[in-house]
Amino acid sequence: MSEKNQNRKQINTYIRFSGIAFQMIAVIGIFSYFGVWLDKKFPNSYSLNTVIFSLVGVILAMYLVIKKVISLNKDKK
Repeated sequence: MSEKNQNRKQINTYIRFSGIAFQMIAVIGIFSYFGVWLDKKFPNSYSLNTVIFSLVGVILAMYLVIKKVISLNKDKK
C-alpha cells in the first residue's frame, strides 16, 4: 500500500473516532436534558429524573461506542 493511501486510512479512522465522541456527547446531552425537563415538570427533592436519565444516557452511549469499536475492528480484518 502506498504511503498516501495509508495516511488516508489513518485520517478516516480519526474521523470515525471523533464522530463517536460527538455521538456520545449528543446521547448524554439529550438524555440529561430530558431528565432536567421532567424534573421541572414534576419537581422532587433529589432531581431523581435528571440522575436516572443521565446515567441511562451514559450507559447507552458506552454501549454504542463498544458496538462501533467492535464493528471497526471487524472491518479491519
